[in-house]
This record gives sequence, C-alpha cells and structure tokens, in this order.
Amino acid sequence: MQNNLLSLIIFAPLAGAAINWLVGRRLRNEQFIGIVACASVGLSTVTAFFLAFKPDGALRATQPIMDHLWTWIQVGSFRADFGLAMDRLSGIYALFVTFVGLLIHIFATGYMHGDRGYYRFFAYLNLFMFAMLTLVLADNFLLMFVGWEGVGLCSYLLIGFYLDKDEAAPAAKKAFIANRVGDWGFILGVMLIFFLTSAAGHGSISFFNKPAQDVTSALAVIGNMQPDVFNWHAIFAGGITSVAVLLFIGAIGKSAQIPLFVWLPDAMAGATPVSALIHVATMVTAGVYMVVRCSAIYTHAPTAMFVVAVIGAATALFAATIGIAQNDIKKVLAYSTISQLGYMFLACGVGAFVPAIFHVMTHAFFKAQLFLGSGSVIHGMHNEQDMRRMGGLRKYLPVTWLTMCAGWLAICGVPIFAGFFSKDQILWKVWVAGQFSLPNPLFAKGLWFVGALTAVLTAIYMTRLMVMTFWGKERFDVAQTDDDNSQVNNPDHHHERHTPHESPLSMTIPLVVLAVLSTVGGLVGVPYAISSMTGGHPENYFEQTLSPVVSPVPSNSETGEASTNELTWLSPRPQSIDGRPAVAPAGESPNVATGGETPGPEEVSQERLFALISIAIALAGIGIGWLMFNSQPVRQMPRLLENKYYVDEIYDTAIINPIEDTSREGLWKIFDLGVIDGIVNGLGRVVTYLARVVRYLQIGFVRGYAAIILAGALIIIGYFAYSGANVLRLLVR
Repeated sequence: MQNNLLSLIIFAPLAGAAINWLVGRRLRNEQFIGIVACASVGLSTVTAFFLAFKPDGALRATQPIMDHLWTWIQVGSFRADFGLAMDRLSGIYALFVTFVGLLIHIFATGYMHGDRGYYRFFAYLNLFMFAMLTLVLADNFLLMFVGWEGVGLCSYLLIGFYLDKDEAAPAAKKAFIANRVGDWGFILGVMLIFFLTSAAGHGSISFFNKPAQDVTSALAVIGNMQPDVFNWHAIFAGGITSVAVLLFIGAIGKSAQIPLFVWLPDAMAGATPVSALIHVATMVTAGVYMVVRCSAIYTHAPTAMFVVAVIGAATALFAATIGIAQNDIKKVLAYSTISQLGYMFLACGVGAFVPAIFHVMTHAFFKAQLFLGSGSVIHGMHNEQDMRRMGGLRKYLPVTWLTMCAGWLAICGVPIFAGFFSKDQILWKVWVAGQFSLPNPLFAKGLWFVGALTAVLTAIYMTRLMVMTFWGKERFDVAQTDDDNSQVNNPDHHHERHTPHESPLSMTIPLVVLAVLSTVGGLVGVPYAISSMTGGHPENYFEQTLSPVVSPVPSNSETGEASTNELTWLSPRPQSIDGRPAVAPAGESPNVATGGETPGPEEVSQERLFALISIAIALAGIGIGWLMFNSQPVRQMPRLLENKYYVDEIYDTAIINPIEDTSREGLWKIFDLGVIDGIVNGLGRVVTYLARVVRYLQIGFVRGYAAIILAGALIIIGYFAYSGANVLRLLVR
C-alpha cells in the first residue's frame, strides 16, 4: 500500500532545519524561528497520527504503508532503496517520537529564550527529528543506518551546543566516539545479514517483502532458517547468532549499555530540552527499536538473547546504584535513563518484545516529563542544577512540582500511573521466561531478582530527588564543601540568592500534557490478569496491536538435550509482512488477532500476585527513600557510588591515556615525524644536493657559455664525421 505522505513525516523537519539555518540566522527573530521549528514537527505529528489511525492505517491494516522514493544502490543482487514503511511497530514509534518531540520543541521556545544561538539550536533540533524519523521509518537496514548515524551526528552538535562551556565539547566528543565504537558492530551485522541471505538464495537487507521491486524481506529469509542452539561458540561462528551479537553491539553504543554507557551522563552538558528529546524519548531507544525490529533474528539466536538479557539486567542495577548518590538533578535522571534502558533490554533478552516497546513508550512520557520538569526547576533556580542548593521549591514552582509528582509516581511503578503496567509486565515475563534463551531455569528467577532490586532502587533515588528538590528547608544560598555534604556558608563559593519562580506557559503546558500521559498513558496496555478484574473490555490493546509484527520465542520441547532437539513454536510463525488488525471484527474472538489464547485461571492468579509484589516494591522504595532523606536531605552517600565506581578513571587509565600516549609518542613522534616527514624531508635534501651539483654548470660568464656551445658543436660534428666515415667504408666494400 503506497502513500507519499510518509515522505512528509521525515522531510518536514528537514525543511524546518533548512529554513531556520538559512533564514532564521539572518532574521534572528525568536518568534519566527520557534514557529518554523514547531510547525514543521507539528506537521509530521499530524501526518503520523493520520496514517496510523485512518480506517486502513498502519495500526489497523494487515499490510505496512510503503513509500518508495528511489532506488539508492543496486549492484548485482545487492539493492538498497530510499524507501519508507510504516507498520505497527514503526507506527507506534513515529507517534510518540513526533508527539513528544513536538512538546519538547514547544518547551524549548521558552527555555532557550534569549540565547544567542537560538536559530542554531532549533536547526539542530529539527535536523535530529529528520534523522530519527528516517531511522524509524526506513524499510531497509542501510537506510536505517543513515538515520542511525544522523542522530549520532545531531547529538554531537546538540551536546556541544554551548560553545562557552568547558565541559560541552569533551562531552560531545565522548558521545560521538562511544557511538562510533558501537556502530562498527551494526554495520558488520548488516554485511553478515546480506551474506547469509545471499547464501540462502535471496540476498536482501530489506525489512519487508516488496514484490513490485522484486525484493524479499531479509527477516523473512532468516526466519525460515533453522534456529541456532544455545552454544557460546555460535557467537563467533558467522551465523545468525553472530548477526544478533553484532547488531546488539550497535545497540549497546546507541542505548548506553555496559560498557559503552559512559557518554550519556556527560551528555547532560547540553541544554535540558536536548536531554529530554535525544537522551530519553528518541535516540537512546533506537537500540531497543532495532532489536525488536530484528526479533526474527534474535528468536533464532538463543545465546545472543541471553547476552542481551544479562547486559540489560547488569546495566539496570549498576546505573541505579550510581543514580542514588548523584547530586546534579540531570545526572540522576541520566543514570535513571540508563537503568530503564537496561530494563527494556532485559525484556528483549527473554523474548518479551511487546512489553519492551510498551516500556519504551511509557518511559518516553514520564522521563520526558521529569527531564522537562528538571529544566523548569533549573530555569526557576537561575541555572542551578545541584540539588543540595535547592529544597522547599514546591511553594515557588507549584505546577512543576505537581507535574513532576506524576512522573515520579510513574517511574516508581505506582498504579494507575503508566510506569506500573509496563514495568510489571516486564518483571512478570522475566519470571515466566522459558528455557530457549536461558541455560538454566534458575536464571529467570535471578534476572527477576535483579529487576526487582532495580525497581526498589529506582523508587529510592527518585524519592530522594523529589525530597531534595521540593521538600525540606530552603538551601538556595548554601554552598557545599569538597570534603562532605554538610551545610556551610562558604565565602569563597558564594552564590547570589535568587527567588525561584515558576516557568512561563510555553514550558508548563508541555509539563501538564506529559503529566497526563504519565498518569493514563499506560491504560492502553493493561494486561488481561488486571483488566479482567474490572470486567468490560479486558483486552490488552497495545499487545494486540504489536504482537503480529514481532516473532514469538520458540520453546525447546526437550530441554535436557538442547544440542539435538527440534525446536517447536508456541504460536504460529510471524507473517513476512504483518498480521491481523488490532481490533477484531464484531463476532470474532479478539485473541485471533494475536494468535494467542486467554491465560488460564492459575496463570492469571499468579500474575495478579506478582502485580501486588510490584506494588509493594514501589511503595517500599518510596517509603525507604522518604525515611532516609526527608529528615536528612543532604545525607552523605558512599563515595564509591558518588564517584560512579571510578569507571571514567578506569577507562582513562586503561584505554584513553594509553591510546593518547601511543598516538603521541609512537604514531606522531616516530611514525609521522620520523618516517613520513623523514621520507619527505629526505627527498627534499636529495633534490637540494643534486641541484647544488648541477648549478656549477651555470657559471654566469658569456665566454664560458660560448665555450660550452663550441664544445657541443664539436661533439656533434665529430659524431656525424665518425658516422659518415663508417658509411663510406661500407660503400667502398
């Protein structure tokens, strides 16, 4: 199904970026620049909602909406089109990326007011939206990689936007390099996909079947292959598991997972709207999107799925322990983002792809709200980000406080807020995970325990953030010593006291909208075990919509002999393009849309029990956080956690400094100066020496030149005379 409106979704922000760069930089009119930037993203938002929800839209139809613009590369059997596609997965992503992006653009018009680089900021922001939407709507791996690299470039530009901040440029460079480290895995994975599909007779890098262009879906080709068995050697065997691991390396860099998570906290050097858009709702979730898009690959690679689950769980817990000891309000939210991304990968690793995307969506709502709320606090506190110098702000910033309460309760997992439903589903799916991607059933219980502990820590550090910011005594004019967190009046670090103030409507309206979404946004994905308690319509609409486009995890029928067992599927294999509509026709069972069955009474009871456990975890975390920090908000936290386990220092000592020393002492001084410059300078010296020898022929006297001419003439005459004598001798004979 062709529809050229898909092009409008990605090119409208690109046009906005061009207009602001070419015209806005000349006019320097904030109103014009803001209108152009917001209108371009607004046009993308309206178009995305129209294409998703119209009667034959992407979220209802059995076929994706396609927009083939041109054939980009065609060499032999290799073909890469500049084509767009919106199916149920990319449709969901396009909806919240454009809508949340629009709210953040509106917020930024107030937050960036008066900045000298106003036009430049919104040009970069629009350019980022173009790259992100290209990544999401691309119909093949290569075009996705263009968007993948585009968001990396834009993040570099936006993190380093403040040219006068010493930490901005190093943070931008750090983000760019860390992402490049991951990107080599992504591009090698794409190459291996083409190799494997070519070996199967259908070389392709496309996500979808396109009969009009004679293109076969690479995911469908791999989906028809025999799944790999759980084997560590499969990672290096050059098969499906190798593809999955290589692609996940790209996701590790883009989504800030261990060991490439270090760039994201430093990226908070950028403006707060950048943190909210790039590092919460869009770019950092691109890795999750790619893994779910390639679910047909991962469900054939159990070893890779186990790696994804373990790294996700480790990252979630590791980042949560660091977040509990940070004092910069944006750094707390940065480590929270890393932790929540780990949650999403944990879900992907056990095959819970739908809950992973559900958490991506709810996380976009409540974390964007929290980041923008922190921006409102920073704005009201005259650019102060240290929570130790805040306190008692709820009476000064009532709208910001109330809206951030919604985001706080959502991320803690309190019902009925959005985060409760998505986090509860992830924990439940981890607990009941099968043995396909786990070497032992006990691993599922261990991963659940890590997820539960992370949930407790999340509630604790978010409660700490709220208490230090909005409750307790005012600490606006208090500085902190370097030795401890005690409150002292330090004349050497005096901070002029400012009265905090609420933000303008352009900033508070997006906060209110995101607070509403953080509260009720999860109701579209209420699981059957909970929704069936209320009667009415117990369907999980989010799951019904997304399930047809993700691959189910196969179950091993005989777990004791994994190396020789035939793998059987719990549900029908995914269709090559899409499945049945999310909303079933009248008289038809809604479960037909997903190919699944209604859970049995025992499973429902157990799931409800775990929902109660999730609620208890959230409330316990909030209670612990309140008791720890309400009476002592600037409590000294462990120095190990405050210094982030010294990971940056370890990286500097073990990797960065040796590379710099080797580059300076070896590559520069020896190879560049010694070898390269030595060869060039040596050739120059040889030419100079030869020139000095030859210059003696040019003595500068006329008699010398005449003698040389005479000598030359005599030589020529002698040559011809000698030659003529030989000729006469031959004639005489």
